[in-house]
Amino acid sequence: MANYDDIKKMAKDAFDTIADVSVEAYKAAEATARVFARKAKLNAGIANERATIRRLKTEIGGTYYKFYKDAPVEELKELCDSITDSLNRITDKQRELEELRNCSSCEDEVDDEDCGCGCEAECEPEPVIVPEDEQDCG
Repeated sequence: MANYDDIKKMAKDAFDTIADVSVEAYKAAEATARVFARKAKLNAGIANERATIRRLKTEIGGTYYKFYKDAPVEELKELCDSITDSLNRITDKQRELEELRNCSSCEDEVDDEDCGCGCEAECEPEPVIVPEDEQDCG
């Protein structure tokens, strides 16, 4: 049977081994966390730069459309025409919404008679004025 000093020495050796393994595990975890944090920071930076590029491309496109919508280069004519068509459809829909908002005697049903809001009265909605900056995409 082992004496007390032998047991004490085995316990100390076991404790030292566990401490060494714990320190190594801590260092490995710290290094992994440092790498992970750096990757996350780099990915966030990349995402921010891509968002900046998208915003600038949109701004370039809006500026181009604003200045050259009436005489675009041939490669962009179809795109400029599509933007103009979309803006016109938005204006039409905004006018229709305003007509519905301004009619004081509307029912729930929608009909194409009178002002288009479905009411039996002959409503005279106020004209919608689309601001200049909403007519262009810039």
